[in-house]
Amino acid sequence: MKTVALFNIKGGVGKTAASVNLAFLAAASGYTTLLWDLDAQGASSWYYRAEPHDIKARRILDGSSPIGRLVRPSAYPRLDVLPAERSYRFLDIMLRKVEPPRRALARLLKPFSEQYSLAVLDCPPSLSHLADNVFEAVDLVLVPVIPTYLSLQAYAQLQDHFAHEALPARKLRPFFSMVDRRRQLHRELLAQPPDTLKRLLQAAIPYSASIERMGEHRAPLAAFAPAGDAALLAFAELWLETQRLLELHGP
Repeated sequence: MKTVALFNIKGGVGKTAASVNLAFLAAASGYTTLLWDLDAQGASSWYYRAEPHDIKARRILDGSSPIGRLVRPSAYPRLDVLPAERSYRFLDIMLRKVEPPRRALARLLKPFSEQYSLAVLDCPPSLSHLADNVFEAVDLVLVPVIPTYLSLQAYAQLQDHFAHEALPARKLRPFFSMVDRRRQLHRELLAQPPDTLKRLLQAAIPYSASIERMGEHRAPLAAFAPAGDAALLAFAELWLETQRLLELHGP
């Protein structure tokens, strides 16, 4: 099983929209896919109408409740959701009590490899012990970056964290998100990305009304947007790049 995380230090950068659509496109491509919503806000869970479970995170971490029992089927073939629940807001504290300290999440993911080809993790926006568990566990960290200087600074901080913690920088793959080509700065940064955005992906997700309408439909874009929708095509490009980087072959 391959694993990919959608992560950013900042919130409101399009992380959940990317998680929801990448998981759908992976499943539509024939891969059995698990979307794990690690953010206590539960936005990915809400989009897929995956009701939260009543089992607390502590029982999962101490092994008293099998994590597989928490998985919910989605309305789409080959796509399941592991929904968030309120106790996830304490997950960072609970993970610090698990040994080895950075391997708890990888251990929880391991049993899913028997059933799924791909796991997509929608992560909360903070540098934390949970984030370090994610960085250790996954094969790839996709980082949505708005083409603004503050967002670029947040990505630089993430790079510094990887260097300080001796994490493999090759896992980090930024892509532009919430791109508004009416804005001069957005156009300039797209035309000439700064050197700090190493391994920048080609896909650029637009600032789009259709993405906002995902909340109206509580569904990924492909479930309601026309085939030529610009945001849908951008997410399709992002999925193809992700598939190539993860070396996912035919399902």
